[in-house]
Amino acid sequence: MSQTATQPSLPQLTDARLTLAGRVATLTLERHDVRNALTGTALTDDIVAVAEWVNACDAVSVLVITGAGSAFSAGGNVKDMAERGGDFAGDVAEVSARYRRGIQRIPLALQAVEVPIIAAVNGPAIGAGFDLANMADIRIASKKAKFGETFLNLGIIPGDGGAWFMQRLIGYQRAFELTLSGRVIDAEKAKEYGIVLEVTEPEALMETAGELAARIAAQPPKATRLTKRLMKMAQRTELKDFLDLCAVFQGMCHNEPEHLDAVNAMLEKMAK
Repeated sequence: MSQTATQPSLPQLTDARLTLAGRVATLTLERHDVRNALTGTALTDDIVAVAEWVNACDAVSVLVITGAGSAFSAGGNVKDMAERGGDFAGDVAEVSARYRRGIQRIPLALQAVEVPIIAAVNGPAIGAGFDLANMADIRIASKKAKFGETFLNLGIIPGDGGAWFMQRLIGYQRAFELTLSGRVIDAEKAKEYGIVLEVTEPEALMETAGELAARIAAQPPKATRLTKRLMKMAQRTELKDFLDLCAVFQGMCHNEPEHLDAVNAMLEKMAK
């Protein structure tokens, strides 16, 4: 497939599948043989590649992430941990470097994605898999989904930034309890805690996520990307500085053809 200015060719992935339809890109983790573990597979490289591709692709307005098989993602490969192999082999310096060069690239890449991310959680999201879901902007869960910040159960800490993401999502106290207890919760409890926006029947998960993605993707694309940037920057910016940024972004929007198209479309509806 030739590359164009508006829609680069899809990146070559090893352990995942990427599709693009109607401005919605869907990334499916396809290592169901190991419950979509993020270590010991090429999924880290695949996720990072897709994150970078999305930012360069003007034809994408939403990214949906889901898992093939029974699990969303089991996180780290426990067998490798037991054998001190794979990503967990070596001394302190070696393991530390492997984390930085490996799984820690995922939170940095997804945090930099310019379009809304929806996690369609089809099954258990455990450890780093739970953290991966929390890196999305919105989570829709199947009734078969389960969530667990289970690192401490294995005598390790959330090495992929999970403690950073979860407390920003549901507050320090609940995030602390889930992380320190290591307990696993079902989809309805996750919704009660504010982790999940909606819970669906398993067969309706992708349809529900797709409907939400399509609604967002129908919005003016440049303004959508600017709005996500504002939402992220609001978390770390003083109000006065944030308002100055809003003024600049609004000036950009008012000078975009998509703004006039949207205004004219609204005026036409009002005239009917």
